[in-house]
Amino acid sequence: MALLVVSSLLCLSCWVSFYFFLCHVNGSRSYEWNCRLVTLVHGILAVCITAYIGYVDGPWPFSYPGTKNTPLQISALVVSLGYFIFDMAWCVYFRTEGPVMLAHHTMSILGILLTLWLGESGIESCAVLFGSEITNPLLQARWFLKQTGHYRSRLGDAVDVSFVLLFVVMRIFVGGTMLYCELISPRPRFFIKCGGVAMYVLSWVFMADIVRFARRKSKNWNKHTRPQPEPVAVNGHEDKTK
Repeated sequence: MALLVVSSLLCLSCWVSFYFFLCHVNGSRSYEWNCRLVTLVHGILAVCITAYIGYVDGPWPFSYPGTKNTPLQISALVVSLGYFIFDMAWCVYFRTEGPVMLAHHTMSILGILLTLWLGESGIESCAVLFGSEITNPLLQARWFLKQTGHYRSRLGDAVDVSFVLLFVVMRIFVGGTMLYCELISPRPRFFIKCGGVAMYVLSWVFMADIVRFARRKSKNWNKHTRPQPEPVAVNGHEDKTK
């Protein structure tokens, strides 16, 4: 356990150091710009490691939840624990996020701590981490496109559509299947199952916001694709109808 504490503190210091390095290199950019770069790097790193764990290293999370943690699973969770503590502190200090995102970070930190303390259920924790972070690069890309003035383009539309589809598939359908396998299995502890339910409920809270966003986006698309009326000639002049 002492080794886990030291490793977690080391990972936290690495993420903090990386953030301050970016602030030094990108001095002309905002603090949020550099923090989102850290978030982007963590998202890509977490997805790559947890994908390898789930698809190559094993075991398969849908079939073997509640099994003992492997060294690779522990490493992935410790790295993400350091990141979530850093990002939670950053969000609280700068007051950039609402209660839903803070609740997500809090549950992520508590869930990882519980998994590491119990020494089991690392595979489903990594699966949840994979499903949570796989949409992260698209979310950050959307923000960067807005900041650089390239959001209102086909690229911005592609990012939005990809994000919505990926979120629905991974967080709702695949996440729901993962939760079902977790609940019916006798191996995972009761608190782990409760954490899985809480994370899935939170996914539906995010889903409600995404549905509202998709409806607004659809209305904007309809406005832009709706054919404009032809100018009407009045007394030899063209009257542009509104």
